[in-house]
Amino acid sequence: MDAIISLMLHPIITMKIGYDPDDEGGIDFIYPLTAFFAFGIYLVADRYYKKHNSPLPFEISIPEPADPQWKSHPIKYAHLESHLDNPDIMTPYPVPGRRYITSFDPASGFHLGTFLADNEDEIRRKIERASEAQQKWKHTSFTQRRRVMRSLKKWLVENQDACARVACRDTGKTLVDAALGEILTTCSKLEWLINHGERVLKPEKRHGNFMMFYKKSEVHFEPLGVVAGIVSWNYPLHNAWSPILAAIFAGNGSVLKCSEHVIWSTTWFVGAIQECLRTCGHDPELVQVVCCYPEEAQALTKSPNIKHITFIGSETVGRKIAIDATEHLTPVTLELGGKDPAVILPGTDINKWASLWMRGVFQNMGQNCIGIERLIVHSSQYDDLHDMFRERVARLRVGSVLAPSPEGYVSTVDCGSMISGDRFPGISKVILDASEAGANVDGEGAQYHHVYLDNGYYFAPTVVGPVDTSMEIANHELFAPVAVLMPYEKIEEAIEIANSTRYGLGASVFGPDQSLCLEVAKELECGMVSINDFGVFYVRQDLPFGGVKASGYGRFGGPEGLRSLTNPKAIMIDRWPSFIQTSIPKVMDYPLRSLYHSWEFSAGLVRFLYADGWRTRLRGLFTLANAARKAQ
Repeated sequence: MDAIISLMLHPIITMKIGYDPDDEGGIDFIYPLTAFFAFGIYLVADRYYKKHNSPLPFEISIPEPADPQWKSHPIKYAHLESHLDNPDIMTPYPVPGRRYITSFDPASGFHLGTFLADNEDEIRRKIERASEAQQKWKHTSFTQRRRVMRSLKKWLVENQDACARVACRDTGKTLVDAALGEILTTCSKLEWLINHGERVLKPEKRHGNFMMFYKKSEVHFEPLGVVAGIVSWNYPLHNAWSPILAAIFAGNGSVLKCSEHVIWSTTWFVGAIQECLRTCGHDPELVQVVCCYPEEAQALTKSPNIKHITFIGSETVGRKIAIDATEHLTPVTLELGGKDPAVILPGTDINKWASLWMRGVFQNMGQNCIGIERLIVHSSQYDDLHDMFRERVARLRVGSVLAPSPEGYVSTVDCGSMISGDRFPGISKVILDASEAGANVDGEGAQYHHVYLDNGYYFAPTVVGPVDTSMEIANHELFAPVAVLMPYEKIEEAIEIANSTRYGLGASVFGPDQSLCLEVAKELECGMVSINDFGVFYVRQDLPFGGVKASGYGRFGGPEGLRSLTNPKAIMIDRWPSFIQTSIPKVMDYPLRSLYHSWEFSAGLVRFLYADGWRTRLRGLFTLANAARKAQ
């Protein structure tokens, strides 16, 4: 004991070889020997941890089109079936009777590839392959799954430049848009799964009651099997990885149906996950990519082997998927976009938040499900806000970050291209109607014809206001680089305007009084709200993501989203099986000896357990005891 106290009080002195408080001539080897063994144990534990947890490096070749200097055959008026109009871009030996998909850079019109669209038989086979791989994967430990996540995160951080350029090439977005919407959000998703995924999915103990005091109750979150993700084109990296990562961490297989517009990039992004699985010793067939036209999609949405569907896209398609899913009662999570408002309360510092609002409106050229579609501002500040937007929007530069200028360098651009020109007439008409109804339009409000990227699909950044709720532009999701300004007089009116659409995905509230902002946020009909910020609820991956009304139902992200990909199985076990277990009293046993005594017993039991007041409970106890005695 003296040695222990000495070690605690004088750790440095007592560690010295040869030190002995009583005998200066002796040599005490206990302390250095203990330190040596402790260090050895640490090394063993550290090596074991690294062996099972450290990320494994893997490589996947970067596609040539990701190089800014790359050039290809330019397609005039490019669309998904341009190969039918231009034989030069068709595959040399097309399969008779099969449909193909033309992949192109919407910022330049450059041809990226012509891909064979999956048919129903191929979709079924991909589901089967994922199902076979899942039979083994569902037995992996959380340590093994975390290692896959760590390996993917390491690869993504180290290859973020290549990933961003691939996303830019396939969608026409800018590098900054890719960094914020693709890389940052996906890293956040991976970090959350690594740090909190096991906590969310491990068996959870639940509270009991007096009647079941001798029982323990738990909820086990078991894998469903193979789940599907049907996702949009606006963020090809994140929209592909996010549902796959959640699915496989929960022990499922994953079949991802990507948009036809981004088959080129999605194939590469999902290929990275498959290579990671292979490197970590797992079957890469666990994850499958499907790309087909809508006519063949029912092979996925109506499949009895798909146990859950996550859909990100339009309301029209979402409704069809929900109907298809009823065939086998497949659960569905629908995220159908929105008309997100930013409510700007009186007294808000316009200059302070101007940059945030610009990013909220024009991020990804407005092709953002939680982008700011309406700026609801007090009439006293409307002119200042309008002047600010008009001046800043006029200076926005539109172009491609992967298209060198005639001088050979890549110009700085603020806004990229749209995914295609299909919606340009509709957007222009909505803006024209608003103008005819009395709104001012700053900017062209129409397709922008680039000086040297004449095959690209660009829309001119535009400001429209003042807008009221009677105009279609205030109710229709634009998904475009258009700032819509709506003035109000009273805060109650601002809330009414914010809730006036059929959508309810996200929202923002800005103001100098945070408590007032919170009160307004509580009145908004939506799934998520940021106060004095924009869209940050998605970077905080511990939060559920989803909306209400026509914006869909269900949630992905957070514990709610991860658990939705599992079967929550309730299990009750005996707390003391050797001493007490459930048995049927004779008064309640079949065949009943006396209906009267059986009823008296059950009624007394209810009073004893749940009556209000101890006297009534005691009378109930006496009643059930008396009924049990008479039934003997």
